[in-house]
Amino acid sequence: MQIGNYKIKILKTGLFRLDGGAMFGVVPKPIWSRTNPPDDSNRIQMCTNSLLLENGEKKILIDVGVGHKLSKKLNEIYAVDYSDYTIEQSLLNEGLKTTDITDVILTHLHFDHAGGSTFVDADNKLQVTFPNATYYVQKKHYEWAMNPTERDKASFFPNDFQILTDKKILNLLDGEIKFDDFIELIPVNGHTRNMQIVKISDDKNTILYSADLVPMSAHIHLPFIMGYDLFPVVTLEEKRKYLNLAKENDWHIFLEHDPFVSSAKIDKNDKGFYVKEKVEI
Repeated sequence: MQIGNYKIKILKTGLFRLDGGAMFGVVPKPIWSRTNPPDDSNRIQMCTNSLLLENGEKKILIDVGVGHKLSKKLNEIYAVDYSDYTIEQSLLNEGLKTTDITDVILTHLHFDHAGGSTFVDADNKLQVTFPNATYYVQKKHYEWAMNPTERDKASFFPNDFQILTDKKILNLLDGEIKFDDFIELIPVNGHTRNMQIVKISDDKNTILYSADLVPMSAHIHLPFIMGYDLFPVVTLEEKRKYLNLAKENDWHIFLEHDPFVSSAKIDKNDKGFYVKEKVEI
């Protein structure tokens, strides 16, 4: 897809699994399991889709997946699977190397979105995966990530992002930002404090990279809200706002964690929002 002067591609960066009950909150298992069947450990299949935006001058990534630093125990807990996809291989498929990336927009610093920002080299030293890039995240979210609550601290690993600050390549943003003529960064606060969703638009098309506001196609239904969300009632209102905008303006909703539907257009009936059309970017 082309938006403005950006050529846009999906990069598949890996598969993993999370507990289905946690992913759907108060929604009963007999309902969510119809569309997202669990394994024997009650985990559902998920993925980490990133977007690559190229315009000849910039090569931008939005989110970078889990990465390769998790312990053996955590890899087993989350069933991390790189047998089909890695971000490095997906970049190579586009003729790019990690050193070619100029900018990395992180929606937030949970390990499944920011873990790929760094890696451990052969000498067991922490390194930056995209050494020539400037990274971007909301300042208030960074502060939250550095001092999380007991409820959400397991989602943050400082090795994913602390080195970016040390090397002065992490740009901390304050509120809604017009990144350039075609990219807007918009803070939302239901999932975690100051996660930023990304709106990519011109006068013809809009993609809303919804991150964990709408992680999978099943979450387009308003009551389907993750148990991980710190402020679920806020999530509900944010979903209502942006899904209405998507319906009214025919936006693409990019679904970062859905292994089967990467992007969708939506509509609404008397039962609520639903996927009108699965769309390939």
